[in-house]
Amino acid sequence: MSIPTALDAALKRLSVAIDNLDAAADRRARADAARGDLEEELAIMQDDRSRLAIELNSALARVGSLDLAHREAERRLERAGATIRAALGETGPEPDHASADSKQQEL
Repeated sequence: MSIPTALDAALKRLSVAIDNLDAAADRRARADAARGDLEEELAIMQDDRSRLAIELNSALARVGSLDLAHREAERRLERAGATIRAALGETGPEPDHASADSKQQEL
């Protein structure tokens, strides 16, 4: 093989190697960009998770507060009902609906 032919072959191999290197660099740049996008999405999701955890804790605290208020209201209503029954002179258990309906029909 003559020198110009050998030089031509070497230049072609060098050109192919440079093209392969360029393609690999492009793939790497795209992969790095995609990784950066994924890291940004992960950071956003972690922020959302933290915000949602705070909102959940707040909602659970509100539920606990409402539960306490419900129990207090129930206790007060029971006490008020007992006071009203005592004022009306009822000392026995509450009449069931069937006997109250039959008494009303008798009247």
